[in-house]
Amino acid sequence: MNRTYSVILLALALFTTTFAVNLQAPLYAVYAAESNVGTTAVTVAFAAYVAGLMPTLLLLGGLSDRIGRRIPVLIALLLGTGATALLVIRPSWESLVVARLLLGIGTGLVTTAGNAYMAEIMGEANSRRAALIVTSATTLGFGGGALATSVSLNLQGPTLMPLSYVLLFAIAPILAIITLTLARVDKPRPVSLLRLPVFPAGTWVYGIAMVLAWSTSGVVIAVVPLELQAQGLGGWTGVVVFLAIFTGFLCQPFARRMKNATSLALGFALIPTGFIIIILGLKTSSIVWVLLGTCLTSAANYGFTYLGSILEVTTLAPDNRARATAGLFTYAYIGFSLPTVASGVLADNVGLLPAMTVFGTFLVIATILVVLIWTKKSTRSAVASA
Repeated sequence: MNRTYSVILLALALFTTTFAVNLQAPLYAVYAAESNVGTTAVTVAFAAYVAGLMPTLLLLGGLSDRIGRRIPVLIALLLGTGATALLVIRPSWESLVVARLLLGIGTGLVTTAGNAYMAEIMGEANSRRAALIVTSATTLGFGGGALATSVSLNLQGPTLMPLSYVLLFAIAPILAIITLTLARVDKPRPVSLLRLPVFPAGTWVYGIAMVLAWSTSGVVIAVVPLELQAQGLGGWTGVVVFLAIFTGFLCQPFARRMKNATSLALGFALIPTGFIIIILGLKTSSIVWVLLGTCLTSAANYGFTYLGSILEVTTLAPDNRARATAGLFTYAYIGFSLPTVASGVLADNVGLLPAMTVFGTFLVIATILVVLIWTKKSTRSAVASA
């Protein structure tokens, strides 16, 4: 197949796979109500995604190197379709947990295979452009799924079969079949499936920054929509999830022009500031403030903090870039899951807004402490090298 068409079709496959990941976000409260469970259960279901993703990244990181890139992409598309179909057939919290687990596995497969495959199709000379296409396709997918479901619900009214689901069912299986016809430029190799992460010396602050940043992202995507639903603002859930991801992507070109330390420092400033604005917006039922705060946290989570951290760890581990990236994502997904579940447990005991206020307080304190320690260590290093 012509390589241009292969690039387009692979980008569509990456978009569709990630489109399925947050497709069900606006219906979290509905699935929870079907099973009569609380906020803790919702956040556990949300975190099940990480339970599927991380083992796949670590234990099957070399799968696409051994069997080729097409099959993992095909499996990821089918897993996204199957996970969504399960929610239609049996809409419940239990199904949401299984669906999120399957979606995590699919994301792990497509992350390892898709990035490498796009670079192979486009050639080494176009590796940066290939990375940009992959980043664009997946970012639009992660944010676009929730937005599509919100739009569908606004058009259709309450339903457990929104048009966004129908769109996935129509497109994903066709793309899965077409995937088998993509350009055969990859060469399977007898490498180990296991890819354990590495943690380059001196990058601890970037790892902790990712914990703080992605913990905020997890709470914004999983907990904030529940409060919006309680306030009668559930129709904005898709927009919030979309902005929580896409705004950061828009900030990445600016982050690329900064020093990694400068990008990180800006991230430290934006993370607590944005979340405080979100809390103020929820307390005053102002969707404008919620959206503004979401944009600020996203700028840090997927923009300045994310890109600065990735560039730093890969620069310090030039011979182990993939494993160093896996190490950074270990930090990130710990933040993405554990604080989100903890916020859910607290919300069931004290309420959603008080729980988010407590999380915001810890976020501010933790950020200040990390910045103070980082500044002190940086000053010592500068003095020692003078």
